[in-house]
Amino acid sequence: MNALVCSVLALAIICQSHSHSVRSPLDTFKRYQESAWSDPNDCSSSRQPFSLSNPYNFSVDLRMPGVTPKVSDTYFCVAVPVPMQREAYIVDFVPHASMDTAHHMLLFGCTIPFSTKGYWDCGSEQGTCEDEAKIMYAWARNAPPTKLPQDVGFKVGGDTGITHFVLQIHYGDVTNFRDHHRDCSGLTLRMTSKPQPFIAGMYLMMSMNTVIPPGKKVVNADISCTYSSYPMHPFAFRTHTHRLGKVVSGYRVRNGQWTLIGRQSPQLPQAFYPASNHIDVKYGDTLAARCVFTGEGRTTKTRIGGTSDDEMCNFYIMYYMDSKHAVPYMDCMDGARGDLFKNIPAEANVPIPVTPDHLMSMMHGSAHHSGGESNRALQQPKREEEEVLDQGAHLVEVPDWPETPLQLGQVSGLALMTDDNLVIFHRGDHRWGVNSFDNEGRYQQRSLGPIQQSTILVVDPVKGNVIKASGRNMFYLPHGITVDTDNNYWVTDVALHQVFKLGSDGKDKPLVVLGEAFEPGSDRNHFCKPTDVAVDPVTGNVFISDGYCNARILKFSPDGKYLSHWGAGSSDRRRRVPFQIPHSLAFLPDRHELCVADRENGRIQCFVAETGEFVKEIKKDEFGGEVFAVSYAPVHGGLIYAVNGESAYGQSAPLQGFVVNYSTKEILDTFRPDTQEFKMPHDIVVTRDGSVFVGDAATDSVIKFVSSEKEEHRSVKKGGIEVQEIEETEYFVQSHLKPVQTQPAQTHVEKTALPPQSQVHEALTPEEKQKIKSVTRQSSQGVSPAVVTTLLLVPLVVVIAIGVFIRWKKSRMYGDDCEVKLEPSGSSGGILGKLRGKAAGTLNLGNFFASHKGYTRQGFDRLSTEGSDLDKDDEDATDSENEEYSAPPPPVSSSQ
Repeated sequence: MNALVCSVLALAIICQSHSHSVRSPLDTFKRYQESAWSDPNDCSSSRQPFSLSNPYNFSVDLRMPGVTPKVSDTYFCVAVPVPMQREAYIVDFVPHASMDTAHHMLLFGCTIPFSTKGYWDCGSEQGTCEDEAKIMYAWARNAPPTKLPQDVGFKVGGDTGITHFVLQIHYGDVTNFRDHHRDCSGLTLRMTSKPQPFIAGMYLMMSMNTVIPPGKKVVNADISCTYSSYPMHPFAFRTHTHRLGKVVSGYRVRNGQWTLIGRQSPQLPQAFYPASNHIDVKYGDTLAARCVFTGEGRTTKTRIGGTSDDEMCNFYIMYYMDSKHAVPYMDCMDGARGDLFKNIPAEANVPIPVTPDHLMSMMHGSAHHSGGESNRALQQPKREEEEVLDQGAHLVEVPDWPETPLQLGQVSGLALMTDDNLVIFHRGDHRWGVNSFDNEGRYQQRSLGPIQQSTILVVDPVKGNVIKASGRNMFYLPHGITVDTDNNYWVTDVALHQVFKLGSDGKDKPLVVLGEAFEPGSDRNHFCKPTDVAVDPVTGNVFISDGYCNARILKFSPDGKYLSHWGAGSSDRRRRVPFQIPHSLAFLPDRHELCVADRENGRIQCFVAETGEFVKEIKKDEFGGEVFAVSYAPVHGGLIYAVNGESAYGQSAPLQGFVVNYSTKEILDTFRPDTQEFKMPHDIVVTRDGSVFVGDAATDSVIKFVSSEKEEHRSVKKGGIEVQEIEETEYFVQSHLKPVQTQPAQTHVEKTALPPQSQVHEALTPEEKQKIKSVTRQSSQGVSPAVVTTLLLVPLVVVIAIGVFIRWKKSRMYGDDCEVKLEPSGSSGGILGKLRGKAAGTLNLGNFFASHKGYTRQGFDRLSTEGSDLDKDDEDATDSENEEYSAPPPPVSSSQ
């Protein structure tokens, strides 16, 4: 009995400590200096910056701390941290401002605000954030509150990259501050920690180059972009111009049909009004917006700018997406394209009159229902009937591809023809060994002569059969390859230090040759072990990564004329890290950007292709310090495909492939082969149907991956499986050709061993699964509740009994005074911990039987990225695992 009492007390102690360990967001929130109240000009009251209404819901106030702007067109900013480290969701915005004082307010989310102390002038060079600022809310002209639909929220905290809110207020006319009063305008954010099934986002359409001539009666500013992400559902819109704007309209254009998203006068309260139609926007649709201005009353040209004397043309779309694949922020700043706006509905050109009543209500802050639209409820998310892309599928190996083995050497490069046929660039019987180059990068094995085998193979991506072959007696050490829109090959040879353009007719006669054979260099006419090529499909310009000795990207015209070059980029020029082997290139046709796999720095950097201007960097711990290759698919908002490599100081992360969301930099999927291991994944390409090919230079192979759903369907079709009903309560599976092959039990972290019947059921099509469910429903309904209850309670009773026994043993060890010390107790805690997953911060039996094992998952320490995959045994110098052996020399400064 004493043992049982001690056990109960031990559980109580655990519960008490757990309750103390679960802190409310208020405990981690750095308190803001000022307080909240309804009058933005009343700065005398004290207010609570953070209020917790229940364990899940809370609110945060962001206010100006009693500011008095001195000059017109002043921009002030203030920053506060997101009140919790884990993910939270904004579900409501409540503005506290008047157009008498504030011209407009913007709420941004970011990681590094320019300041976290007090307020600052953010209209100068200081800006809002040091990193990328994401707009989350906008207010102007006495707009009413904006409440999001049910189950929809803006996601912040956690891994979203939003750790701080930054409130920016534009004070247009400071004559209202002649009495030197203090302003405390701001926002209240109503938030929740409960995960929301739909994530809200902001799509900003903005004109950049509009000029309004003085006195001109009508001037149109048009904006349009092709949508290239997952389906989104607009539920609210907002228009914004300054004094000259008459009407702003936004549309979805699909198959030539224009559907209105929203239309409003920007002179009315600039709220987020409900969308005019309940529509979705899918990949390939066009989003178009028009602002109508007048230049009457002006004596000079009016341009787009940030002051109240300038103009702006903004159309905001507030939307939601399924949480599985949400893209929270997108923008469009392109002008009108072609003849698109010739077919815009006539309503877009008709100004919306603003009556004196409207103006009076705006001045008194009571225009919550102007325009007649805000009375409508915001569009609610669809449920089961909504079309949502499945993100549960991941890439898996196709084990029987190719059907006939390919005779390959070290596979250095992959590319795709315009018809998606696969192109393989390999080294035949030549190997990159420790004696291949001297310290100056000169090739030392010229006596071997060129590779006699066909180094370029065009392969059927479905079956793996060789369609045609070329590239005999031309190359010494092939490396990178790409194909232009005319199906010409562009290839690099690190031994020759050259780049070639070849026709795909098999004549093996170079059309363009760049660089001097066997002569490394760093000027415009020489390369040093160039690694890869990318071609702009529109301009035909050629981009070359150079390479193992140089650290630069060079740009040439289609006929080989030097245009420019650049090095590594950085958002902070003072901390710019040079390229350390720019190893692979990917051109982003929908964004006109070039992405570089900076191998030894373990990162992907992207640049504006036309200018070389740095855009972004993607660097993940999961890369392990090395990124060998990069590819791109212009779907779902842009997907980056990459493979990592082994560090010179040992493998710092598993060798695998990655699928990364371009916009959010989130890793969506990782993949690796099941029938073998990656040794040196060297290049990667992705086809239009989503198939992925990886060339491995160490195993002399190309591995194909497809979506797990496609592989399941392919296996079913290949196995000839039929599903037939037997009476009304059972079914059987018959295979005419061969049984379904079971997958290995531990081939992927998301896979688990299934019993034979479950394996068969997983291989069935959705229609067959539904048929089976309907047949077996009656039998499942016949299970006795008593049986189910018994089956559930028995394991629980056994576990509790074990716990009581262990507590009794410990009480015997520590005495009968019931002082319990939770020390490690063997492997039982580890097993329970693994069953429960991460146990920190929750009360479970894993914590009750706490142990050293099973409760922490060791990560991989980031190793030095100074070296490459070089330090191998000399006796293995000719083995296919050894490709780039000599450590890269210091970068040679490029000359003009």
